[in-house]
Amino acid sequence: MRVVVDAFGGDNAPLQIVIGSAMAHKSLGVSVTLTGDKEKIENIIKENSLDFGDDLIIVDTKEIISMHDDPTSILKAKSNSSMALAFKELCDDRADAFVSAGSTGAIVVGGTLLVKRIKGVKRPALGSMLPSPDGYYMLMDMGANADCRPEMLLQFAVMADAYLKKVEGIDNPTIGLLNIGAEDTKGDELHKEAYKLLKDSSLNFIGNVESREMPKGVCNAVITDGFTGNIALKLIEGTSMTLLKIIKGIFLKNLKNKIAALCIKGDLSSVKKMMDSSEVGGAPLLGVKKPVIKAHGSSDAKAIMNAIKQAVKFTENDVIGLISENLE
Repeated sequence: MRVVVDAFGGDNAPLQIVIGSAMAHKSLGVSVTLTGDKEKIENIIKENSLDFGDDLIIVDTKEIISMHDDPTSILKAKSNSSMALAFKELCDDRADAFVSAGSTGAIVVGGTLLVKRIKGVKRPALGSMLPSPDGYYMLMDMGANADCRPEMLLQFAVMADAYLKKVEGIDNPTIGLLNIGAEDTKGDELHKEAYKLLKDSSLNFIGNVESREMPKGVCNAVITDGFTGNIALKLIEGTSMTLLKIIKGIFLKNLKNKIAALCIKGDLSSVKKMMDSSEVGGAPLLGVKKPVIKAHGSSDAKAIMNAIKQAVKFTENDVIGLISENLE
C-alpha cells in the first residue's frame, strides 16, 4: 500500500512531515510518496539518517499552498503545489490514500473537485475524533461546510456511522445531533428538520445532545454543521490546554504539591496523552471517492505517523464502500 504525503503542508513542514513519514514506513511497512522540494526532502533524510528503503518516491516541486492562499487556487493558480501534486498522485491511482497537514479549505476543495464526491453525497465533511472518559467520539462536520441543509446533516451521520463501524470497530454507533437543548422541539428549522430525518432513519439515533454533554462521550458521533463544529472543536482544544496548564501550575506551586505530582505522575501522563491530538492523527474527509486525511496544522512527526496509520486503516477497511452502500 502506498500513501502520498504533502511534505510541505503544515506549520512544521517539511522536517516533521518527512520524519513522521519515515516513522510510518518503519512501523507500518507502508510505501510513501512525498511531494515537495526534492533537494530539501533529501537533505532532511540524510541529516536525520532516515530509512525508507526502496519504498520512497519524491515528486519534486518548489510551489506550496499557504494558509493565506485562496483554497480554490489548488485548481489553477497553485496546480503545481505540493498539495495539488499529492492529489494528482491519488487521482491517477499512483497512491491509495492522501495525507496533508496543510490548508483545510484547500484539502476540502481538492477532495471535492479533484478526487470527486461519492455518488449521492451532497457535501463531503470532516470528522474529528475527540477524547471522552471512556475513549473517543467523532465530531462531524468540524469545518468543511459552514452552511448546511437538513439532508446534509443526515448524510454526515450516515458517513460517520460507516467510519466508526469500519475503522473504530463499533458495531452499532450511537448518533447525536448537537443542539441547544435535549428536547426534540429545540433549535432552529435546520435542527428541527434534521432531527426528524435522523429519527426516521435506520441509524442508532439517540436525539439532541447539548454541548456540555459532548465531552462526556454520551454518544459515538455528534453531528453538526461545519461552522458550529469548528467553534466547538476549537473551544474544546483551548479549554483542554488551559486546564492542563492550570493543573501544571498547581503542582509546581510548592514542594508539597511537587511531591503529590510525583505520586500521580503516571496517571497525569495518561490524561495528557488522551488529550494529545497527535495520538489521533487527523480528520478523515468523508464523502469523497478515495481516502483523504487532514492532519492537524501543528502536527509533529508522531501526529503525521498516526495520520498515515489512520489512512491505512481507512483504506484497508473499505470505509468508502460502506458509505456508498448505505447512501444507496
